[in-house]
Amino acid sequence: MLGCAHGGADKVTVEDRPLHGSDAHYATFRAPLNSPNSLVKLPVGSIKPEGWLKRWLELQRDGLCGQLGSISDWLDKEGNQWLGEGGNHGWEEVPYWLRGYSNMAYLLGDEKMMAETQTWIEAVIKGCREDGFMGPANAKENGRYEVWPQMIMLWILQDYYEYTGDKRVLSVMTNYFKFQLTQPDDKFLQDYWENSRGGDNMWSVIWLYNRTGDKELLPLIEQIHRNTANWAQHDNFPNWHGVNIAQGIREPATYWLYNGDPALLEASYRDQELIRERFGQVPGGMYGADENCREGYVDPRQGTETCAMVEQMASDEIMMLITGDPAWADNCEDVAFNTLPAAYTEDFRALRYFVAPNMPISDAANHYPSIQNEGPFLCMNPFSSRCCQHNHGFGWPYYAEHLVTATNDGGLATLLYCASQATALVGKGKGHTVTLTQETRYPFEETVTIKIGTGGRNVRFPLYLRVPAWADEAVVTLDDTDQTFAAAGKYIRVERTWKDGDIVNLYLPMKVNVRTWQANKNSVSVDYGPLTLSLKIAEKYVERDGRELSQGDSHWQKNADPSRWPTYEIFPDSPWNFALVTDNNGFPADLKLKRKPWPADDFPFAQQSVPLEFSAVGERIPSWGYDETGYVQVLPDADAPRLSPEPITLIPMGAARLRITAFPPAE
Repeated sequence: MLGCAHGGADKVTVEDRPLHGSDAHYATFRAPLNSPNSLVKLPVGSIKPEGWLKRWLELQRDGLCGQLGSISDWLDKEGNQWLGEGGNHGWEEVPYWLRGYSNMAYLLGDEKMMAETQTWIEAVIKGCREDGFMGPANAKENGRYEVWPQMIMLWILQDYYEYTGDKRVLSVMTNYFKFQLTQPDDKFLQDYWENSRGGDNMWSVIWLYNRTGDKELLPLIEQIHRNTANWAQHDNFPNWHGVNIAQGIREPATYWLYNGDPALLEASYRDQELIRERFGQVPGGMYGADENCREGYVDPRQGTETCAMVEQMASDEIMMLITGDPAWADNCEDVAFNTLPAAYTEDFRALRYFVAPNMPISDAANHYPSIQNEGPFLCMNPFSSRCCQHNHGFGWPYYAEHLVTATNDGGLATLLYCASQATALVGKGKGHTVTLTQETRYPFEETVTIKIGTGGRNVRFPLYLRVPAWADEAVVTLDDTDQTFAAAGKYIRVERTWKDGDIVNLYLPMKVNVRTWQANKNSVSVDYGPLTLSLKIAEKYVERDGRELSQGDSHWQKNADPSRWPTYEIFPDSPWNFALVTDNNGFPADLKLKRKPWPADDFPFAQQSVPLEFSAVGERIPSWGYDETGYVQVLPDADAPRLSPEPITLIPMGAARLRITAFPPAE
């Protein structure tokens, strides 16, 4: 026990999953859906990010995602398929972009952005056909429609409803799903993208059922699964496209909610394991798929699409809600902190298609076949990478919206630690409104301070504190009393009668950990808590005109100014071909942490302002350079000659646009 409080003793326990109950206060999985240990997403707008995450969203608003409407020809309103009949562009790109843009508007309370969002929402709602069909009718042979972009727009409508309560959304979605119920199997989800990603359509059906209880919708769950690619094969995937896999992981578990077969839930876990076993023996939470996974291309130089990163994070977030398993939060943080930040320039005005753990060059050359796609896929270009250019923006807003969730036993769970304020109903019966304020600079610092606001009442409810899998111990301080828990990969559940102004401190001691990647020549990576470390490489930026370096399907508006939206190639301006010297225990030799001042601009994912640096020792490998395509070679063999040891600097991977993260070892 941790002391005593008004209204009863504190109950502090360690739990594998949130406890079951019937006091969620928010739309949760209705019977007959399975939900023994689920978490409950708070409505959009319940969580206000602060600190570095708010700054991230502001940069994104002022950068490519927020200003893409003035660059991308696909978002031009004239002749846009989402704004009226007879349009000729914007089919996939508008919803890809609007999902991130609209949620940024809600999180930042930006009235101008919300007005722009409303323009598109009104067109979708008012443009529905009498038979219920929604959006552009991309007609195919035999009278069928390809509805992949509608799947994205459904998520946008859900977020809009959660923020505004506009009941027209429920009617639009109900009518659309009843239209889908009329479609025979041979006309439903037959094209490649919609067939691969049907689980996203299913998630929206479940979202709507949870709010309306309309049981006529339930057969559509079965219909969608029956016509979606099989993501429950245990040791294979229906296709090996990187983004499809990131989305497909969530499909079996989504169907499990309705079907109840434990093998389906296990299949989502197995999908997560399989892709990492075969193509993800690398740091950073992702896997090599430079467009598709390819046999023999497993080295840490193989990149993954920016689209795949944000979709993987979405899968992690959905799986957190379905299962309550903290392991999905661990992976979400891994991608968010270590891989996704390097997809963008530090001002968020350009992005690149691929990011790899080992990437000491980011140029505009064609690196095929070292990279599967032919063309300039590595430079930071706001004019190119059509899918990622539009889809990248929802990763961080969705992350912010899953920092805290409700639990079915009337409590709250802190899943992703970040400075923020969440407002939510808790407790028994009709519940009471409380605020939960996180003060922290996690993942760059080890302490999270949580302040409870009850509006002057005493309110009893459980608070779940997620303990990351890397944290061997966690220290909870409440009422000036410390208690240490061995709860890695679990929750510390604190149930008490909270009074206004109560404070909980969570201390997560970060330690250095070394991972060895046996499948990749016993290369090693170094972690510090949730942060993986990369070699600090001096970065030389060369400005280019992105219009001259764009992929063939890129289109931009006539007035898009490349001087305002520059493209950059990034070249190394210091040696990068180092092995990492380790001691007899495999620990980096002479590793020392140097803490630097917190950046004045509140943005730590930049090489010049990252607040953590580590000194270490490396040995250069002269034979490790570039291959015949100009791309970094695969890791050298263990017997490759090395030069004398010399000092090197490691920084958090997310702050390194050029990086070596999986090092050849040297004793």
